[in-house]
Amino acid sequence: MASPTRPPLAPPTETSNPFGGSSIKPTDDQIVVLYVIIAMSVVIFGFWNVPGIRNIINPLKLFTIGIHEFSHMVVAIFTGGRILRITIDPHVGGATIVEGGKPTLILSAGYIGSSLFGGLFVLAGWDILVAKVMSFVIGVGLILPLTLVRDKLTILLTLLYEGLLIGFWFVDHGSALRWYCLLIGVMNTLFVVWDFADDRFFHKTNDSDATQFALLYPNVGPHVWATIWVTFQVGVLAGFAVLGILAFKRTPDEMYAEAAKFLPTR
Repeated sequence: MASPTRPPLAPPTETSNPFGGSSIKPTDDQIVVLYVIIAMSVVIFGFWNVPGIRNIINPLKLFTIGIHEFSHMVVAIFTGGRILRITIDPHVGGATIVEGGKPTLILSAGYIGSSLFGGLFVLAGWDILVAKVMSFVIGVGLILPLTLVRDKLTILLTLLYEGLLIGFWFVDHGSALRWYCLLIGVMNTLFVVWDFADDRFFHKTNDSDATQFALLYPNVGPHVWATIWVTFQVGVLAGFAVLGILAFKRTPDEMYAEAAKFLPTR
């Protein structure tokens, strides 16, 4: 008696994910982005803290500190607090003086806000179209802090960074904007590292939020708070990196073609 024939086995199919990519494995282009994130983290730490060259990134520092203080301000208002004074300075750091509200929530909002805003810019590092959109945020964000700054060098450098932003629209179909946005993203997402290092090494006038947490909860030292927030922000950066890998699984040609439909440049 002949045995029944088995149907042929179907070839294995790739597991899809909700973002349209095939897997979490990064493409060659995405691997480059991961290496650039690591390199930028090291470079930013140096430029933020090394005397003499710290002033070169003053406009970017103002933008980063501004986002951080804006996050404090928003939560302070929503928890019933009253804003008494806001300081945004590349040398002494930022400070938001609040009366009332929920101190723990207001204090937490700074690093959380920096992480989330920074994560959006990190996503722009994976895709030209997203970078083009986020470049408008950078353009406005670089100019706004100048209402509080009178330093001529900082004003001149801000105009230089604005010029670079505009020029990058015309470099490789706008692809250079990805790296500009990625730099801003890493700078914001890991803000606690630069903030605490600035506090410890240069004893800036305005304490880091890690130091402020230690004042609010004296049983836990500032180094412990810094470690907690560094762990949080590194986790957020890693999460947005994974999201970028999953969401933007396309070839460079596909990315260029998509970006060319939005304010095309050549």
